[in-house]
Amino acid sequence: MGGAVIIIGIDPGTLHLGWGVIRAEGTRLLCVAHGVIHTSEKGIPGRLVEIDDALIGVVEEHKPEQGAIEAIFFAKDAQAASKLGHARGVAMLRLVRAGVEIWEYPPARVKRAVTGRGQADKRQVAMMVKANLGLREVPQADAADALAVAITHARIHRIESAMRTGRVPR
Repeated sequence: MGGAVIIIGIDPGTLHLGWGVIRAEGTRLLCVAHGVIHTSEKGIPGRLVEIDDALIGVVEEHKPEQGAIEAIFFAKDAQAASKLGHARGVAMLRLVRAGVEIWEYPPARVKRAVTGRGQADKRQVAMMVKANLGLREVPQADAADALAVAITHARIHRIESAMRTGRVPR
């Protein structure tokens, strides 16, 4: 990453979708904004519309250049995985329509990138997000997870870019 880049991280969910926007400049990471989209509709179609409507505002306000979203992990509950997939699809579509490139990261990779442990619990992830971004308070769980996804992307993309170009990252 040459100069500063604005990255949005998404922790998908149909009831609570976390989002976090960071600014990455070299190894320096700053929190721009974060939040949770809480849906109120009883049916999935209405929830998806609420998610899309809310993400339009987030994307327009913060203008991310890159996006990172948590990948679906193996789930025993096929119905829950399906609902999660719907939320991911809406978020991905919104970002692509805004011209934002998207990368996907499995939950264990996000946990490992932020805490050093692929099996870290939500509280450990949130505490490390707070520390990594110099926040005064621990963000809400879903927002912390979204910021963790953005942090993961910033770190991994920086290293992968350096490997492609042969330049040492600063």
